[in-house]
Amino acid sequence: MRKLNLVLILAAFPATGAVITYDDQIKPIFREHCMKCHGEDEPKAGINLGSYDTAVKGGSAGAVLVAGRASASILFNAITDENEDKRMPLRNAPLSQAKIELIRDWIQTGLRETEKSASLAANRDIGFHPVVVAKTDGPPPMPENFPVLPAATQKHPFPVVAMAASPTAPLLAVGAYQRVQFLDIHTRTVLGEIPFPEGQPNVIRFSTDGRTLMVAGGKPVQSGSAVLYDVHTGKRLAKIGDELDAVLAADISPDQQMVALGGSGKSVKVYNTADGKLRYKLARHTDWITALAFSPDGKTLASADRAGAIHLWDANAGSILLTLAEHKASVRALVWRIDGKMLASGGEDGVLIWWDASDGWPAVIKNNAHPPKRPEGVFGVLPNGVLSAAFGPNGDLLTAGRDRQLRLWNPTGSQIRAIPQESSLPIQVAVSQDGKTLVAGDSAGQVHFLDEKGKPVAAAR
Repeated sequence: MRKLNLVLILAAFPATGAVITYDDQIKPIFREHCMKCHGEDEPKAGINLGSYDTAVKGGSAGAVLVAGRASASILFNAITDENEDKRMPLRNAPLSQAKIELIRDWIQTGLRETEKSASLAANRDIGFHPVVVAKTDGPPPMPENFPVLPAATQKHPFPVVAMAASPTAPLLAVGAYQRVQFLDIHTRTVLGEIPFPEGQPNVIRFSTDGRTLMVAGGKPVQSGSAVLYDVHTGKRLAKIGDELDAVLAADISPDQQMVALGGSGKSVKVYNTADGKLRYKLARHTDWITALAFSPDGKTLASADRAGAIHLWDANAGSILLTLAEHKASVRALVWRIDGKMLASGGEDGVLIWWDASDGWPAVIKNNAHPPKRPEGVFGVLPNGVLSAAFGPNGDLLTAGRDRQLRLWNPTGSQIRAIPQESSLPIQVAVSQDGKTLVAGDSAGQVHFLDEKGKPVAAAR
């Protein structure tokens, strides 16, 4: 009898890739846990889960299911509410995690009634369409004849908290305390260093033509700013901002006319690069600003904070366009795909999302993007945060997580491969301008180079 029961239980859970339907998997869950209150006989709040049509219709206050978006579905939020006095089913044990995941996947895949039913979720084109990058005059900018800086003296290795690859040249910029180091991606050799006396570089960004480097950071609880450098000569071009704390998030607009800064002040400040004057201030966030990113066309500025909120702004006017509410913890990664169609975000909640930039819809959600392996004898919740992300020129996305893995995803959100990082925690990633080299910077200050298949080719520093 026990063996038969096990077979029946397993049969309720579909094999990987199988279609999840109301008839086959979801109605049995509703019948066991929900229909005493939300069945055919006097359904509470008018919510009747006893048939597919009535479940999709919703109750007296409207729909409780949103096809393609579990987080916006009242029913899903009710069964996952952390407050025991509000969580459904009331005064009963919560649903098992396996059943919750089934309901989540049923909603995400479009609320199908049967295997032959069509998905109710909108059919979105999230595929990558190649973009022709405008050519600049002359060869791609590379550092040349940089002065030699005095050797840095440190008691402990400085983690790679800031790193960026040039979009036009085989060049990598890596932050170190009070300096930035340039590496040739092809040869993995050091080409030179530029000083950043302002303190710790927390953000590094190349301009879209690769000729200008923005370095932002500072000294915690003392000062913060961004400095623009000429990549070819290393010359300081401008200093932007005068904050009372270190800058934690920053970006430079594609036309190099604006620099956006954010940090513990909970507001985003956008400056003109020509004169360094404040252009406007964005004060909608309620927590520290953790990430900023201008869209490839420069029309939109994305901002994220430590509470998980993401906002899209009109970059020229400073007016709010959209609010993206999915993350439940600090957003660590916020990057635009080169075609501007998709915005990717990753956070300490372990969630990785591809957002449709046209309307803010979460087109792809990976709720456990970097699942860690549980060590023997270790209990409780394991950290699985997404720490960094970078799009390649072909639309693939490279991410790093607290599971000590790099993961490469294709443009539609399917994982291509996982790449273990055995040494230290990877906290920054980058992709070369031709997409053939993947780069990871770790907590021990090491930079790791890998080929397209994830095979190590060299290490530096």
